[in-house]
Amino acid sequence: MDSPSAAPDDEASAFRALADPTRRQILEDLRGGELAAGEIASRFSISAPSISRHLGVLKGAGLVTERRDANRILYSLAEERLAMCVGRFLSAVCPEQIVLRHTKWRSAPEGDAS
Repeated sequence: MDSPSAAPDDEASAFRALADPTRRQILEDLRGGELAAGEIASRFSISAPSISRHLGVLKGAGLVTERRDANRILYSLAEERLAMCVGRFLSAVCPEQIVLRHTKWRSAPEGDAS
């Protein structure tokens, strides 16, 4: 099910997950690396069970992964999945912008290397 071409319903779950500001903040917090569920919960003024539900939605959408370490659950950002869902949508809606940005990203390191 985790193929390079995700099904439309699968992508829809990612966008539903991204619709909530708390979940977007969790994803931003995870960009710095893996965090324990308790560490994530401590960053918010809502209850730990509410954060757990948000993490469940993000995990269900494939935007985070989890692993157990003794009695802790550690969460990580699923960067490739997030980039693929959002990127596929953006390339369909505004392909010229994606091409321009992709070209800019590609040319910057090459220009620096000369």
